[in-house]
Amino acid sequence: QVQLVESGGGLVQAGGSLRLSCAASGRTFSSNTMGWFRQAPGKEREFVATISWNAYPYYADSVKGRFTISRDNAKNTVYLQMNSLKPEDTAIYFCAAAGTTRWATSRAADFDYWGQGTQVTVSS
Repeated sequence: QVQLVESGGGLVQAGGSLRLSCAASGRTFSSNTMGWFRQAPGKEREFVATISWNAYPYYADSVKGRFTISRDNAKNTVYLQMNSLKPEDTAIYFCAAAGTTRWATSRAADFDYWGQGTQVTVSS
């Protein structure tokens, strides 16, 4: 059974940093896309960043230059380093992994496995 477990969320002041981690188990994703999406209260889930099997990153315009996605295939883990956080970054952040997709994509439909989410709250 595939599981994605996120960690690293929390409460931070505006301008601060957090690093999210997502550890996968049950199968390896070294040849597949992994990524992060988020959902704020009252809003739909939105794309944040994804990374291809060969570590090519793809970012939403709202986080470009502030967030960095990376992966460690040996640990079957994907990371999201978030700097210069803003109150509008407040959301539940979900890790996602694709069953077959290999290239960076912003489409949630391309991902087959999802974590439970971790809360990120940025205070002003």
